[in-house]
Amino acid sequence: MSSSFDGVIGHERVVELLRREVATPAQAYLFTGPDSVGKATLAVRFAAAVLCAQDGDHDLECRSCRLVRTGVHPDVSVVEPEGATSLGVDQARAVVARASLRPVESDRSIFLFPEAGSMTEQAANALLKTLEEPTASVVFLLVAESEDDFPATVASRCRTIHVGRVPLATMVAALGERGIDQVAAEGVALVSGGRPGLALALMDRPEVSRFRELWLGIPAQVTPHPGDGQRLAASVLEQITPLVDQSVSEDMPKERLQRARRRAEQSLLVNGLEILASWYADSASLQMGGPVRNSDLPLASFTDVSPRQAVASAEKILDAVVDIQSNLRRELVLANLFAGLGSGG
Repeated sequence: MSSSFDGVIGHERVVELLRREVATPAQAYLFTGPDSVGKATLAVRFAAAVLCAQDGDHDLECRSCRLVRTGVHPDVSVVEPEGATSLGVDQARAVVARASLRPVESDRSIFLFPEAGSMTEQAANALLKTLEEPTASVVFLLVAESEDDFPATVASRCRTIHVGRVPLATMVAALGERGIDQVAAEGVALVSGGRPGLALALMDRPEVSRFRELWLGIPAQVTPHPGDGQRLAASVLEQITPLVDQSVSEDMPKERLQRARRRAEQSLLVNGLEILASWYADSASLQMGGPVRNSDLPLASFTDVSPRQAVASAEKILDAVVDIQSNLRRELVLANLFAGLGSGG
């Protein structure tokens, strides 16, 4: 017996919740969580199950499920930004018009917004009335990092499904099932930071093994001089570029490719900063008599900064994560961070 949710890495509770709602779905869902964690994949699999005559459970994948999975089902409309960044009000109005039409071959029509967080306020307001008074045969699936990406009036009309990061052990096991050896799987799982999409994109890349070394080597390189911070920031961005290149497919329209690259770079930078923060957390923990996460590193290196400086540095790194996620200039964020770390936290 196969299921439309087969192949999803982790997220067992979310899958079980969605399976229970396939027969009688809500009118609108908002899938939230970190980038590359599997939100859009779950939304697509849910769409397939909703439109499937057998609720997505069958011996062999049916025609309907295959069409949804490959993105060509006539009753699934994928709504993506037409421009470089935003999903505008004209697109939202077109969705409202199409939502009043009958499905082509299924009992329902599904509108999937894989980048719903890019929706402008005007576009969100244009959709609001349709969300408030939906047609019974229409299901909206919105995908974004947070409910805060929308006006509260829109988010409140949706059933929120939070998709968290996948545990390391689950990721390693899933990669192992795909033919990756234990050591390589652990490395990819660590670099991906619990994001299955990123892990699958990077699982065959030799550069992954050097990613952790890159970030754990930064504490020994930082200085208080802004110029050194700028050079180190440029070096970091240069060294992760091959991973960014390999994590996205070139076979997509230019503007969509640019957005995909931007998201991939953001995910890698956030994961790298979390690895860097773990070094300073280890430094403070070790000097206070606690355990360390990065136990393969020389313990003496963790005493290069005081516990107080280590805690302050970890906080600065987490602030930089917020700045990266807010789409501030990444090289400037990193350069300021590295200079701040070099000045003693």
